[in-house]
Amino acid sequence: MTKYFFAAWLSIAPLLSVAQSSADVNALLVLLEQFEQVQGSFSQRQFGQDNILLAESTGEFRVLRPSYFAWEVLSPDEQLIIVGPEFIWHYDRDLETVTRRPVTDDAEMVPLKIFGGDAEKLQEKFHIVRQSEDAFVLTPLSEGVGFKQLTLYVDQAQLGGMKIQDNLDQFVDIKFTDLDADVQLSSADFAFTPPPGTDLFYYDQ
Repeated sequence: MTKYFFAAWLSIAPLLSVAQSSADVNALLVLLEQFEQVQGSFSQRQFGQDNILLAESTGEFRVLRPSYFAWEVLSPDEQLIIVGPEFIWHYDRDLETVTRRPVTDDAEMVPLKIFGGDAEKLQEKFHIVRQSEDAFVLTPLSEGVGFKQLTLYVDQAQLGGMKIQDNLDQFVDIKFTDLDADVQLSSADFAFTPPPGTDLFYYDQ
């Protein structure tokens, strides 16, 4: 389940639009502004009920606000997810498959919108509460979006990670390390060409 969690999360259904005005939202946006572009490493652990560890993975990620996002799992399997202005690419190196889906209004890239600090999306799609100095709890304003709650850890020094509670009351704990917010990224760093010999699955919508 863990290997596909982030990929599924990138393609959730539309959420109910409900405007909100909150000092907590503004505080989160201010903190996210320091990460116009960032790259680093991540470790991801999935816990079941009774806090039992189900799976672990590690890899690298990079973000270029507002439209580019890459998530690469390096262990225990190898997968790459790249989001650009037009397409979402998912490359499974072990299965040698490539899936491409268009970026549409019906494909709300939640992590990208959060990292990108999209003020309109954050206020319309989530109820946001500042839990502590460096923790913000985001609760979707409609059901059926793949998770119940997301806690984002960010302060004036670093982007710490995320904790996601899914609809089965399992948890995914993601920690970020080796952050580089001074990196100079461009759209070319998110270009993707399917490797020869891979099975291609392209979806128009």
